[in-house]
Amino acid sequence: MVLPVPDRDLDVVVFGSTGVTGRRVAAYLAERAAETGASWAAAVRDVAKLRRVLEEEGVSAPETIVADVDQPDSLAAMASRARVVLNLVGPYTLYGRPVIEACVAGGAHYVDLTGEIPFVRQIIDSFGDRAREAEVKLVQVCGFESLPADLSVLLAAEQARARWDDALAEVDLEASVSAPPGMPRPSDMVSGGTAQSLAAAASSENAAAVTDPAALITDSAVAEEIRRRSPISVMPRRSGDAVIAPMAPAAFINPAVIHRSAALLAAESGTRAEPFRYREGVALRGTAPSLPLRYAAAGVMSGAQAALASAARARPSVRRRVSGVLGAILPSSGFGPASDRMERWKWRISLTARTTAGREVRVEVDADGHPGYLATARMMGEAGLLLAEPDATPQRTGCLTPATALGTACVGRFERARVRFSVSS
Repeated sequence: MVLPVPDRDLDVVVFGSTGVTGRRVAAYLAERAAETGASWAAAVRDVAKLRRVLEEEGVSAPETIVADVDQPDSLAAMASRARVVLNLVGPYTLYGRPVIEACVAGGAHYVDLTGEIPFVRQIIDSFGDRAREAEVKLVQVCGFESLPADLSVLLAAEQARARWDDALAEVDLEASVSAPPGMPRPSDMVSGGTAQSLAAAASSENAAAVTDPAALITDSAVAEEIRRRSPISVMPRRSGDAVIAPMAPAAFINPAVIHRSAALLAAESGTRAEPFRYREGVALRGTAPSLPLRYAAAGVMSGAQAALASAARARPSVRRRVSGVLGAILPSSGFGPASDRMERWKWRISLTARTTAGREVRVEVDADGHPGYLATARMMGEAGLLLAEPDATPQRTGCLTPATALGTACVGRFERARVRFSVSS
């Protein structure tokens, strides 16, 4: 029998609190718990390491739970006490399934940061019905990928429906990032955990889903329409004075999540999903003389992502070899931005949505902190608090996206995480 989520003694458990992002989720929850009275705990395999890591962050966990992905009983004990488990132990293709199994069996909501889209599809197929029956939310891809983009598209869709009873036809999203002063470092951009996740996704059985915008759609007719209307391109392009490079760390994550959100909401309303064209990228801005350099940078980013797409479409034996090589040469988990490079980042998302009648909605997201690590940690921590709070989020259960799990009524809460949303039309 599944315990009702409100009966737990811990609001949020952070599993994997010693990693680059996990330690900052723990720090954020320590700060927010002092304000809200929420109860939380850190779950790790190595308690001594946790103490050292959190001491570096200047915080301590009110309680520590020993849990290990290779010990199912420890995961079951963790899930039985938590309203929400935030899982930061990746790559998720390798280590995520046992944690999800424990959460569904134990009745705890589950959140992770995976960008491994083939793994997300496996979880939908394996756990969708079970999670609904257990009244559990399984919320994946819930960091910089794909929470702000997913919520922004939903805000635009709701605005179009409320103002004009109209639907979205096209959505363009541009992200821009301002790094702190000083010489850039290799660890500023992609951590070892993210790199290893990309390698794991390329080796998965359904690796072709990596590049499929409809990878998370279960209706085959809707999936084909999405592929026709909204293919993913990694080619550089111009937008005003900006060069648009493929989204980092991968152009293949947000589209699949956003199209799933639209399909889930259409099914909930009893209507057929009407796919819209979705296009995104990183805006590289500068002076006119810098245009060749910006195109060159976009070309490098494009080439790297095209290579990932080619590897995902290769034969299984080739994928395994490529994944093994990448896993060996890429940084390992634990490699990431230094603490002194986390705070002074600024980033923005500018979304322009056009409706079927030609009207326009704009959504802006303005945020502070390294997008992939500090801002992601804060967003994930706030999402966990929201899911633990009775009636703070929609009553949907099952395998959900960030937007469908959290809803747009909560966007003001993310100001506390220093992520600010605004809508205009």
